[in-house]
Formats: sequence, C-alpha cells, structure tokens
Amino acid sequence: MNRISTPSALPNANPGGGHSENQAQQIASFTKLIRSQSLMLKKERVMSCALKCSVAFSLAVVLLASSSVAEAGKKCAGTSVSAVAFKKEAKMDIVDTAVNAGTFKTLAAALQAAGLVDTLKGKGPFTVFAPTDEAFAKLPAGTVETLLKPENKAKLAGILTYHVVSGNVKAADVVKLTSAKTVQGQTVAIDATDGVKINNAKVIKADIETSNGVIHVIDTVLLPKE
Repeated sequence: MNRISTPSALPNANPGGGHSENQAQQIASFTKLIRSQSLMLKKERVMSCALKCSVAFSLAVVLLASSSVAEAGKKCAGTSVSAVAFKKEAKMDIVDTAVNAGTFKTLAAALQAAGLVDTLKGKGPFTVFAPTDEAFAKLPAGTVETLLKPENKAKLAGILTYHVVSGNVKAADVVKLTSAKTVQGQTVAIDATDGVKINNAKVIKADIETSNGVIHVIDTVLLPKE
C-alpha cells in the first residue's frame, strides 16, 4: 500500500516575509502530490472492501449450494429403492405371470405341450380363465397325463383355448355378461348371481393384470362339449 510522502522541510521563507514564486510552485506541487496519494489510498481501501465482500458472497453461495445438496441427499436416502424398481418394472405377459405365480404349474406344462405358449405371449389382448393346480387335480386320475401326450395335442389345445376369450375383459365387465365366446369357438356360461361362475367353475381371484391381457383364476377345469 502506498504511503503519503511528505517533505522533510518546506523551503525557507524569504527575508521579506512572503513566498517567492518558486516556493509557491513547490507548495502547489506538494499539495497536488498529497491529494493524488490520498485519492489512491481511498481507491485501494475501496478495492480491498470490494474484494472482501466478493469473497464473503462466494462463500455464502458455496455454503448454500452445499446445504441444497445435503437436503437432496436426505430426500434420496428416504426414497424406497424397491418402490422405484417396482415403478420401472414392466408387467409380465400371461404365460410368465402364470409361471411365476407358482400355482399354475400344470397349466404351464399343458400350454407347452399344446404349443400355445407363443400364442399367449403374443400381443393379445386375451382374457384367460386359469385353472389352478388343484383344479387340474380334481380331474379323473390319469386325465392330465393322457392329455399331455403328443398324440392328444389337438384335444389339449381345444380344452385350453376354451379357457381363453379375446379382449381384455375385466371383472366389472364379466358380471354384466351371461355368456362369452371363447377362442376355441364354443361359448361359456357366466353367472354372477352368487359370486362369479364360468360354467361350473368359480372365479376365486379376478383381474390379475398382465402386459397382454388379464387372468381370472378358477377352481375347476372347463371342458368343452365333444
């Protein structure tokens, strides 16, 4: 920082009591120099103050940003990862939904034997009345084993497609119907007076949504007319 220079001694006054012209010029020069240095000192003080303010402002911005990041981190930490994953997870198709449920093993095996897996994994939409493993177990002994044989593929396919209706028919729509035409060609009777029954099979769980349709779980295998 510049320091104000001051003369060690002013020129001596002339014997006559006044200032000579040369002395007056020197005094004027010294005065101008002092004013210039004083102005420079003020400027340096202003710049120093401005610099301090700038540093303080920058520090405040950094602290504010850090606080925002910390708050965002807390919010993210409170988010359920499983919930996020569930939102992003796509729905499975009818076949994969049935397989993953674990209660349609016989149905899954039958669809494979009948060559209908690719069909029910297609675009659809389809409505499937899906018999549980217990429903298949109610059939006469040996029926399922016989139907799974290659020579009975066409008959098995006919039974399975008798459980499928074209379109996405939810429970709210089913209860308004008295019958529905199946993909097999025949119709099934629908009775909604006491729960919902498809022919003699009771719907025990409805509206399992999939990517290509809907599944209604039934407790009895539907058998088309011969």
